[in-house]
Amino acid sequence: MNKVNYINRKPRIGNYSIEFIFKTVSSNLSRHFIVNTSEVKKYGGSPFVLFVNLVFFKRQKGIYHITGDVHYMALRSGKKTVLTVHDVNSILKGNFFKKIYFKVIWFYLPALIVNKITVISEFSKSELCSIIPFAKNKISVIPNPISEIFNFHSLNFNSEKPNVLCVGTKDNKNLLRIFDAVASINCQVTIIGKLNADQLIKLESLKIEYICMSNLDDKQMIAAYIEADVLCFPSTYEGFGMPILEAQAMGRPVLTSNIGAMKEVASNSACLVNPYSVKSIKEGLEKIISDKEFRNNLIEEGLKNIQRFKLSKIVNQYESIYHSLSKN
Repeated sequence: MNKVNYINRKPRIGNYSIEFIFKTVSSNLSRHFIVNTSEVKKYGGSPFVLFVNLVFFKRQKGIYHITGDVHYMALRSGKKTVLTVHDVNSILKGNFFKKIYFKVIWFYLPALIVNKITVISEFSKSELCSIIPFAKNKISVIPNPISEIFNFHSLNFNSEKPNVLCVGTKDNKNLLRIFDAVASINCQVTIIGKLNADQLIKLESLKIEYICMSNLDDKQMIAAYIEADVLCFPSTYEGFGMPILEAQAMGRPVLTSNIGAMKEVASNSACLVNPYSVKSIKEGLEKIISDKEFRNNLIEEGLKNIQRFKLSKIVNQYESIYHSLSKN
């Protein structure tokens, strides 16, 4: 029997994606593995937070898996560790000195210590290799799995007034351009997440009909997908892009970006647009709304696409890594 110790970040309200992914993975590992899950004491990236989290960490027998965000915990977990990196860009923000701090503590030192590094897309791998090229041979791609709670629901598409679903409200989710794109389209926009002042002002000035919901549980999120006619997800940056797969699993057509991880995850199963062009986003939505054959093809291709991200496939890949570390 092999023991795997998961090290999770301290969760924040509305930030549960990493924890949800690895809870799903751990609960589906074979009987050859026992999983122990712990989380760090504090959230954040200051030297004080790192000091507290490292000092209060209690070592366990077995191998370790740092599931994301708290890469620096490799300083305590040691060599028999798997580190999963979800994205690079969101960490390396700020002034010159802040970037150097995070590069060293979040990437350089952990990469020197851990045995294996997994990333969730080829796009993320390319980004990471540009920062830690010396660790290239340690890095492998294991995509995020699509949860089995997202199941197909037939779509009675409302072509007269479609419900356009937008998941996430951070700047990279591109809501301001989405609002400009839908301003002349007769639709309702459903937004998942908390809106900031600029987003609210834009919605009101363009007189867009919208619903905004936040802190949804699994059942509420599934209900939002069921009510949606199309997912509009032209993000400017993602390490992966899980809403693409969730919507496809539910049988909803997807519009997403023709760049980075979004293009990689969606492949040819979504309407790909230029996320920096309001015109491109608008034309993509209009084509989905007006062209039934195109829309149905997106749904069909989406259901094929999610087969690449089946939970069993992803679990097998992690088990293979755990076995290799257990033998060392």
